[in-house]
Amino acid sequence: MKEGLKPGHRETIEMTVTREMTASFGGEEVHPTLSTVTMVYYMEWAGRRVILPFLEEGEEGVGGSISVKHRAPAPVGKTVIFTAEAVEVKLDKVVCRVRAAHDKSVVGEGRFVQAILPRDQIRRRIEAMR
Repeated sequence: MKEGLKPGHRETIEMTVTREMTASFGGEEVHPTLSTVTMVYYMEWAGRRVILPFLEEGEEGVGGSISVKHRAPAPVGKTVIFTAEAVEVKLDKVVCRVRAAHDKSVVGEGRFVQAILPRDQIRRRIEAMR
């Protein structure tokens, strides 16, 4: 990783909840609110934005783990801000505190760990699994 990424560095993504983002299974909506899986997707995306400017050529980030608590609903039409803040930075690992919130509540929060690896190592591991 390039120098410069320090704890406290933040990235955000702002999204408005749509029907495609709701809690649904088998095409049937369960609740007209942001699903946990969609919340995790945007938390990971915000975390990825934290590392992108600091990746060396030939490096890539790989999700290692994510742990979240879904705390409150975000109904269709509500704008949610997803934030990732670096809390631990090493050459081969970045840990972010992740959060989703809207004007009335914290929707979710947790921790996202990304491993920083050479792309060729990632490709070799994928090929070994084929």
